[in-house]
Amino acid sequence: MAPSSSSSLQIAMYPWFALGHITSFLHLSNKLAERGHKIFFLLPTKTRTRFEALNRHRDLIFFIPIPVPQIDGLPAGAETTADVPFQSHPLLLTAMDETKPVIETHLRNLKPQFVFYDFSHWLPLLARDLGIKSLHYCTISPAAVGYLLRPPNSNLKAEKRSLTASELMKPPINFPDSSIRLKAFEARGFAEFGEGRDSFTERMSLCFGECDMISFKTCVEMEGPYCRYIEQQFKKPVILAGPVVPESPKSRLEDNFARILDGFSPNTLVFCSFGSECRLEKDQFQELLLGLELTGRPFLVATKPLIGAESSPIESAFPEGFEDRTRGRGFVTGEWVQQQLILDHPSVGCFVTHCGSGSLSEAMVTDCQLVLLPNAGDQIINARLMGGDLKVGVEVEKREEDGKFTREGVCEAVRVVMEEGSVVGEMVRENHRKWREFVLSVGVEDQYVKEFVHKLQALLDT
Repeated sequence: MAPSSSSSLQIAMYPWFALGHITSFLHLSNKLAERGHKIFFLLPTKTRTRFEALNRHRDLIFFIPIPVPQIDGLPAGAETTADVPFQSHPLLLTAMDETKPVIETHLRNLKPQFVFYDFSHWLPLLARDLGIKSLHYCTISPAAVGYLLRPPNSNLKAEKRSLTASELMKPPINFPDSSIRLKAFEARGFAEFGEGRDSFTERMSLCFGECDMISFKTCVEMEGPYCRYIEQQFKKPVILAGPVVPESPKSRLEDNFARILDGFSPNTLVFCSFGSECRLEKDQFQELLLGLELTGRPFLVATKPLIGAESSPIESAFPEGFEDRTRGRGFVTGEWVQQQLILDHPSVGCFVTHCGSGSLSEAMVTDCQLVLLPNAGDQIINARLMGGDLKVGVEVEKREEDGKFTREGVCEAVRVVMEEGSVVGEMVRENHRKWREFVLSVGVEDQYVKEFVHKLQALLDT
């Protein structure tokens, strides 16, 4: 039941300019608007059209276009991380920082009680000056935040240095007992990313340290120890939004993909998608295709243009003879795809994912078995959480010397989760079924959202 007008909240949302972050904030907005709360959703001007179909409550969720300032080095018209290469993300951060005067004007005029944000480190102090409560709605899992963003009581800030690879291979002091560990090549990657990026570390420290509350899209049943760790280390209340199950799309599957999927028996096809931003190098793309070919199963791969070959057709990178060998059962597209609808199709039995939080949320409520193939960043921690702690998927092995996966590794992971007779496969399938039933249980999401709103209302009284 929707709350009475006297208890309805007014909330401004300002997510980082990345499609996955915007999507995650909009899913939560729909859950809150369903219960009568008003949402002012601030997002880039042209990008808003991409999300109109996801707004399920247009009488309560109001899109407010924000012009993205032009920064030297940022391509003309770029609005989100999908529009720029990874190395240009800091420029987009700078552009977002320069929206501060516009955001301040909107907040003064709209007078929301709360502002939800993630990467805008300046928002908590601005909100405080305006008498608005700030909530850091973190799209990264608490496990990843706890492991990668070492708490403010560490010596790193005083020493003004980033974590070394050897330090990153060990979890922080008092970190919950878990399966989460970094391999040497992963730790080296994080350490190299940290070099010269003190501004980003400082930004995230402010994001967590200056807000009134921290929130995650998860459940205590799944990530409770990590949530308690964050609360203790950052000395901030942590509230959970629950599973925030994505709403079923109102659109239907496009005919070209429907024809492909309809041609195969239930639970036989392998679907592989690496999200809206992940790009592979040519050799890894070829290993992926060859690994899926080795499975002997039908498969559909949705991929972004390859690194260094953004203007080339994806077919130009196919392994020699691949098209002839897989004709009729192997399909590859460089187009945007309706991922939720594909995952829900009866023929799809396995999902090879880069372990982005949005993709994992969509997959957890389907019958598709999970093959975990993280690419970078928090995806690695997500893979350990899903494959190690929750045991709902199988991670593809990578070579220790260079961190690359092989065709044999891809094939083996798919085989384990899909074929009968594997002890690990049986365990993974049973765990996935158990957690899927929990997430979709009547009352679970509703109770989490009610408690979430109750804690927001209580914060207003403090």
